[in-house]
Amino acid sequence: QVQLVESGGGLVQAGGSLRLSCAASGRTFSSYAMGWSRQAPGKEREFVAAISLSGSRTDYADSAKGRFTISRDNAKNTVYLQMNSLKPEDTAVYYCAAAPVSSRNQLANNYVYWGQGTQVTVSS
Repeated sequence: QVQLVESGGGLVQAGGSLRLSCAASGRTFSSYAMGWSRQAPGKEREFVAAISLSGSRTDYADSAKGRFTISRDNAKNTVYLQMNSLKPEDTAVYYCAAAPVSSRNQLANNYVYWGQGTQVTVSS
């Protein structure tokens, strides 16, 4: 079992920045590839960003490329999502997720554990 707790959400004006954190506890954090997804009101949950176990590989949704950066600190059991140039359409609940992988450079494609989410609201 892995427990994930997100933090760092809030209200920000368009063009502003936020950094989300996801603290993991339980099984060895460094055994899991991690990711962020989001769900806006009335919409399905969508992929935002992913990072490999080693941190050497990342992937982003088109909507996040060039504005968001995912990173991880395995010593702190934490994954981050730095969000810059925020837009009102980024408003959503952001979820952290974890998936066991067999390779250090593998990105997850089927997340097993999810956090409770943190609200991000971007005003125009």
